[in-house]
Amino acid sequence: MKTVGIIGGIGPESTVAYYRLINAAYLKRITDGSYPKMIINSINLRTLLNLVEANDLAAVADLMVAELERLDRAGVDFGVLSSNTPHLVFDEIQRRAPMPLISIVETARRFSLASGFHKLGLFGTRFTMQARLYADVFARGEMTVISPAAIEQDYIHEKYMTEFLSGASLSETRARLLEIAARLKAEENIEALILGGTELPMVLQPEDGETINLPFVDTSQIHVNAIVEEMIAG
Repeated sequence: MKTVGIIGGIGPESTVAYYRLINAAYLKRITDGSYPKMIINSINLRTLLNLVEANDLAAVADLMVAELERLDRAGVDFGVLSSNTPHLVFDEIQRRAPMPLISIVETARRFSLASGFHKLGLFGTRFTMQARLYADVFARGEMTVISPAAIEQDYIHEKYMTEFLSGASLSETRARLLEIAARLKAEENIEALILGGTELPMVLQPEDGETINLPFVDTSQIHVNAIVEEMIAG
């Protein structure tokens, strides 16, 4: 079995979710009583946010590589970033990382392509929604990614920073997110919604999507499934 190294803490709630989801996905596949091997390096979320807010993406890459090097010294076989935001510079991180990495964006692209989606909406932090991160990667599969309007992005980002990162989720927030998703479906003809933030699956459940007839692309679960596949491949 391979050992995964996880850059966590960005944010803490999703790191806990990753730990639980990896265990659950592993135990569905492996029934010999064993458990998955993982090492979590929980870093300071505020440090990352300060760098991203300052648009110092070179420093973001430096931070992630340094923390991956810690995991490498701990003896992991491959690494993952349990957050969408640092994937803004994933190519640079992957180039310099001391071990193979599994990208949350690339695994979501493969899932969406296999699902037959052509046009998808995107929720996440402002950094993720405004970047070309998902759009460029999904374009390799001839898929289009649509972000919400600027005022909607402001709303989602504000709730992300004040609610989602701390594990809070108000019913009125969920209702507003579904309104935005429904608008994208009606006006932009999206066929699915990418939950491009690892806290979002804790806010929006599959049954929420069913209420507006819009499937969700749960990037966290898709990422976790790919992680477990790599673990047991060894």
